[in-house]
Amino acid sequence: MALKAKVLYDFHAENPGEISIAENELVTVFTEEELEGWLEGENTKGEVGLFPASYVDLIKDHISPSASNNGVSSPKTIAIQSPAHTSHASSDSPSQRGFKAGSGGGSSFNTSQGSDDDWDDDWDDSSTSTFEPQGFGTTPPIYPVTTSLPSRRSSQQQQQAKSSATVGRNLNRFSTFVKSGGEAFLLGEASAFVKDGDKIVVVMGKHGAEWQEDPYPFTCTIDDPTKQTKFKGMKSYMSYGLTPTHTNVQVNRRYKHFDWLYARLVERFPVISVPHLPEKQATGRFEEDFISKRRKGLIWWMNHMASHPVLAHCDVFQHFLTCGADEKAWKMGKRKAERDELVGANFFLTISTPAVPLDLQEVENKIEGFKTFTKRMDENIVVMNTTIGEFSRKQMTGFKKEYQKVGQSFRLLGQAFELDQQAYSAGLNQAIAYTGETYEVIGEYFAEQPRQDLEPISDLLDLYKGHLANFPDIVHVQKGALTKVKDCPKQEGELHDRCNIISCATLAEIQHFHRTRVRDFRLQMQHHLHQQISFFQKITAKLEDALQKYDDQ
Repeated sequence: MALKAKVLYDFHAENPGEISIAENELVTVFTEEELEGWLEGENTKGEVGLFPASYVDLIKDHISPSASNNGVSSPKTIAIQSPAHTSHASSDSPSQRGFKAGSGGGSSFNTSQGSDDDWDDDWDDSSTSTFEPQGFGTTPPIYPVTTSLPSRRSSQQQQQAKSSATVGRNLNRFSTFVKSGGEAFLLGEASAFVKDGDKIVVVMGKHGAEWQEDPYPFTCTIDDPTKQTKFKGMKSYMSYGLTPTHTNVQVNRRYKHFDWLYARLVERFPVISVPHLPEKQATGRFEEDFISKRRKGLIWWMNHMASHPVLAHCDVFQHFLTCGADEKAWKMGKRKAERDELVGANFFLTISTPAVPLDLQEVENKIEGFKTFTKRMDENIVVMNTTIGEFSRKQMTGFKKEYQKVGQSFRLLGQAFELDQQAYSAGLNQAIAYTGETYEVIGEYFAEQPRQDLEPISDLLDLYKGHLANFPDIVHVQKGALTKVKDCPKQEGELHDRCNIISCATLAEIQHFHRTRVRDFRLQMQHHLHQQISFFQKITAKLEDALQKYDDQ
């Protein structure tokens, strides 16, 4: 039979599946079984859903003998997967911050799969049956967890529930706020040793919170990829030569190594937009066009990484850039990165904020404005990419064909004039034939031009579309923290300080995004217009050359 429970504290539903309950309200509880601290039941309004178990006290008179077992339910053993050992393989899209249900609360990143993902022996930590604590790439262990539900709480338990009731846990265990560690950090559950070198400083700049300027900026070049083989030629892959300017030493990396790095960075920095890697494909991996496009995408990716004051100098990225052919050194750095404790909630412990805290209302206004901006930008990127694609196809096929038709018509006219066999018309006939050739060449110019001025814009738009796909999750972490603070107006001090840390990091990342966006689009539009000017100057020069043929007669 259904149980009854008296509500101890007000609870306001925040997510789908929750129901609001009020103090002293008598609610119906469908089962004593808790789901991560939540009960399912019905309030006096007839709404059915979940509410915190710590907010209610079961009424003993309504507990059946079979369920009570002398007032205490029997312990149950539940098998759960440890989030720290969750696999990071996923076939989801470049958002790359998605969560896979059933993974025990761990994150699932968009690491590549398929033929590009088979680790080389000298790069892989392929342990066999032994389990290494905090390791990755092994089967998640199953831990038995014993839980029990007392029929009534002691006065001490009630006091503990009341002290935590003002900052209740989020029901949606799959929300970004939870999986990023934002909730655990806000509740003061983060704990890790942070070295001085791990500190990430947010300063108050002219335009608000921003990451501290990089004192040692550098860039990185990617040489033309080369095809290599292993297993006596049975397996082939492409290798890219990376040369950072702060070392001037080239290291060779495969796409899957970029992919591994991407997964580590997404896990390490929950409120930093890690740019998406260029897409992979199962076939045609050694075709020239695909290799060229991938290399351009990796150059854009590396430019964004090297220009980010936080990402550029984190340990795992520097290890990726500087570790040479020393297999032992690579594996040590790889293990260190995969066992990094400063992930999730602990990441926020590394943030050092300005002395004066932010105004939460101003933060909320900025976040809302940024959400509106990113939505509009994302919509227009789709429109612009479609327009560019259509125009490129017209240039490469339609324009080329039409100019060639005009050129062929001039050629035919010149051939007709040659039938008159008059010596004084020879110069005209040759000039007309040359005009025909000129138009055919101009058609080729149009077919080749999109690679110079339109495709680079499309590549940039694709990169920023990936960034825009990241920001809803990043913003949601800050919004989740702000919502918790609003729900707990009586809780000052540490709760507000932790919310301020999340807000500072979020606004600093937004500021970096805007600065980078202005830089990239200014440079790209300048490049586009220079290419357009050069293109039409080349056409003009060709037409002037044809005109000269008539003047020389």
